[in-house]
Amino acid sequence: MKVLANDGISKSGIEALEKGGFEVITTKVAQEQVANYINTHDVKVILVRSATKVRQDIIDACPGLKIIGRGGVGMDNIDVAYAREKGLHVINTPASSSESVAELVFAHLFSGVRFLHDANRNMPLEGDTNFDGLKKAYANGIELRGKTLGIVGFGRIGQAVAKMALGLGMKVIATDKFVNEAVIRVDFYNGQFINVDIVTESLEDIFKHSDFITLHVPAQEGYVIDKAEFQLMKDNVGIVNCARGGVINEVALIDALDEGKVLFAGLDVFENEPTPEIQILMHPKISLTPHIGAATEEAQDRIGTELADQIISLLKN
Repeated sequence: MKVLANDGISKSGIEALEKGGFEVITTKVAQEQVANYINTHDVKVILVRSATKVRQDIIDACPGLKIIGRGGVGMDNIDVAYAREKGLHVINTPASSSESVAELVFAHLFSGVRFLHDANRNMPLEGDTNFDGLKKAYANGIELRGKTLGIVGFGRIGQAVAKMALGLGMKVIATDKFVNEAVIRVDFYNGQFINVDIVTESLEDIFKHSDFITLHVPAQEGYVIDKAEFQLMKDNVGIVNCARGGVINEVALIDALDEGKVLFAGLDVFENEPTPEIQILMHPKISLTPHIGAATEEAQDRIGTELADQIISLLKN
């Protein structure tokens, strides 16, 4: 049986599938050609990340398809309910990339509180002629330790962020419509650990009491953070979004940055991907990455092997 990994798959995933008797195709097929390619090559499984969309048209056009797999957490690029109605298996890997995304959140937080994103732009330009000026400009950094991190969305990734924050000595508060409380286990290198109980709070309280806010929610109708929400926040708050583009109103964000309400933002996702607004890309108070939250070698290995295990279990047993 053939598997089309249209957005790529790790070497470990390919090896696991081939060992299970599958042929893995990693040719990148253009979106408008996906259905035709699946039918022409008798593909039984299509694997995607965030680039390829598997909507009703592809599902209807490909009666031989048995599994749609998403390498990662969110499945907003797949018509999941419709696919399952038609008898297809829809699988994903919700736990595989949590640690990778959480580490990127802290990369943006550290970058923001110590101005690394801006210093790395300006040091190559002025480091030899204006060293003392840059030193003065970036001299008022702040520590994360002892500050309050507000986590909006307290699923697997939100809880992975909480573990790292607790390890740094931060206070963690969280909100989630579906999670009332969670026990966060913080593991240390020598096998010791502590458990921390966190009871979720209202979204409004998170906005009011956080020194830093990080978003871990799926794509949805409307903004989670808009002009009114910025007004609820503390002055000089830091905001990170490594979840989905479109959950923050970027126009309101730029206004809040320019007004000094928001100290900095870290964005891995954007309203207009893959062409973010130039005002976002050029803003000196925004730390930027191109939607790479899950893009670590370790996460991709876990994603590939977990997808392979699920596919083999569904089609070979």
